[in-house]
Amino acid sequence: MAYLLQQLANAVPLSVLYATLAFGYVIGFALTKRADIAYGAIFAFSGHLYVLFAQLGWDEFWLVLPAALAMGAGAAIVGGVATGIVVGGLTLRLIERHARNAPIVAALGVLLVLMEGARLASGSREIWLSPFLNRAVPLWAGHSFAITLTLIQLLNTGLMLAMIAAGWLVIDHTSLGRIWRAVADDKIVAQLCGISSRLVFVLAYAAASLYASVAGVLATSYYGTMDFGAGLLISIKIVLIAAAGGHSHPLRSAAGAAAVGFAETLWSGYGPILWRDFAIGLVLVAVLVMSRRERVVL
Repeated sequence: MAYLLQQLANAVPLSVLYATLAFGYVIGFALTKRADIAYGAIFAFSGHLYVLFAQLGWDEFWLVLPAALAMGAGAAIVGGVATGIVVGGLTLRLIERHARNAPIVAALGVLLVLMEGARLASGSREIWLSPFLNRAVPLWAGHSFAITLTLIQLLNTGLMLAMIAAGWLVIDHTSLGRIWRAVADDKIVAQLCGISSRLVFVLAYAAASLYASVAGVLATSYYGTMDFGAGLLISIKIVLIAAAGGHSHPLRSAAGAAAVGFAETLWSGYGPILWRDFAIGLVLVAVLVMSRRERVVL
């Protein structure tokens, strides 16, 4: 029982990370209706910027660790959002006008550019952050065991839950959210009502990139680094986990992604970890195929 409770506690930070990524992904997907693997690349790229600028602040500017981390986080978020605006507003939007499936191919190119750019910038070596906020916090103590999480896990969970809550409030209770839903439902009708679908597209992709960038910073803070190949793997995983809750609403997609996080953690604790990604991916593909209701675009 103690082992199960600890596994459930361990699943919470990962589930919230997946939920945050899925929430941001659906904000952009609702407008394009096409899989976008560039979103995961922005997540990984922000993590790389974070460690690169944190190291720059530590080695070159002689900053204390909190200041170096703050410098890295600021650069990562600004760089990630700026990349998202360029990719979403200037590239994918223009290509989409000529071919509906062209953004999928363009996103692959963006992913490769970001991955290779991060690798070259770091000299093909992984940069590791110094551990911080890694003190174990007991959540529940029994007679012979304690259920614990680290401070960084609790902080990350709280921040990402706050991001999801803020996004839900904006989408469901503000005029900006109503405009986003109008363009997502039918951008032509929205344009006839005086709404600039292009502006909404850029703002939506900027918001999605913000979620990916902050999640990249928080994930890198916990794991200590960001692998060069993480962009492709997390991109494919995000496309699949976002489908677990459906693409009709970001909050439902986030809930489905959280369920995937719990399933993945429990599989790691009780099943052969070598088959974890294959089994979870197979189930997600089945869910995606069975729940597909989108009409065919000729």
